Amino acid sequence: MGVQVPPRTLIKALFAPVVTRRLIERYVLTQPPEAAAPSDIGTLSDREIEVLRHIALGHSNAEIASRLHISQTTVKTHVASILRKLDLRDRVQAIVYAYETGLCQPARRPHGD
Repeated sequence: MGVQVPPRTLIKALFAPVVTRRLIERYVLTQPPEAAAPSDIGTLSDREIEVLRHIALGHSNAEIASRLHISQTTVKTHVASILRKLDLRDRVQAIVYAYETGLCQPARRPHGD
């Protein structure tokens, strides 16, 4: 029997969003490029794709809300819908998905970063 996590339990990230983004960018650079985006991306609305791109860039819900001129509650609704539609567990899987499908590309940074 697995451990049950109560709903709305706050799960803290192991790394800061910027560190997570850098780790994923480095991971993606070592992976072969995908030939085409999976068909399930077609289940997302244009706004959900836009939110997914912001998630992949490491933006918080507050930052996404500010940039898209929507409420944080609306961002949370979009994030939940993205995770459900793509059958993803959390934001980290969403970030990996966005990079693996080519929705986002790793930024080229100088070696000193």
